[in-house]
Amino acid sequence: MRRLLLSAFIASALFAADPVADSAQKKLDSISDQKLKRGAVVTLSPREINAWIHEKAVKAFPDGIRNERIDLGPGTTDGNALVDLTKVSKAQSNPLIARLIEGERPLRVAIRVESASGRATVFLTHVELSGIAIDGSILDFLIKHFVQPRYPDIKINEPFDLDFNIDHIEIQPTGVRVLIKK
Repeated sequence: MRRLLLSAFIASALFAADPVADSAQKKLDSISDQKLKRGAVVTLSPREINAWIHEKAVKAFPDGIRNERIDLGPGTTDGNALVDLTKVSKAQSNPLIARLIEGERPLRVAIRVESASGRATVFLTHVELSGIAIDGSILDFLIKHFVQPRYPDIKINEPFDLDFNIDHIEIQPTGVRVLIKK
C-alpha cells in the first residue's frame, strides 16, 4: 500500500503544473473574472509570462513548438521558439508549400504594443524564420494560413478594444503591467 501511495505521489509531482505558470494564470483569471477593484494593477513578471506561455504551447502544440522564450523591452516583446509550421497548422497546406516549410525551424517574432484608454494596437515589427526576415506577401500568407485559422479574431497593426475593464497595458523589461480602469 505504501509503495502505491509513494508511486502516486511521485507521478503527481512529475506531472504537476509549474507553480510559476499557475501564479500567472491566477493573475489572468483575476482580470478576466472582473473582480478587481477599479484602478488595480496586475503585474506579470517575465518568468511568469514565460512559464505560462510554455504551459500553453505544450498543451496546444505538443509536437510543434519547443524552446519558446519571450523577452520584454520598453513597449516591446520578442518571441523566439523552434517551430514546425506543418505540425502547428490546423489546415492542410499546399504540398509544395509544406515541403518548403516542413521541419523544425527557429522563429523570431517582434512586436510593439501601444495601449491607452481601453484600447491597444499590436504592431508586428519583425519576423524571422530560419534566420531569414519575412515580410510582405510571404508574411501575409503565413498569417493567413498559420495564425488566423487558430485565432480568427486576431488584430495585427490595427487598434482593438481591451476586454475585462482593462484601461491599458504597459510592457517593460521588468514585466507586464495590466491597469484596470478607475
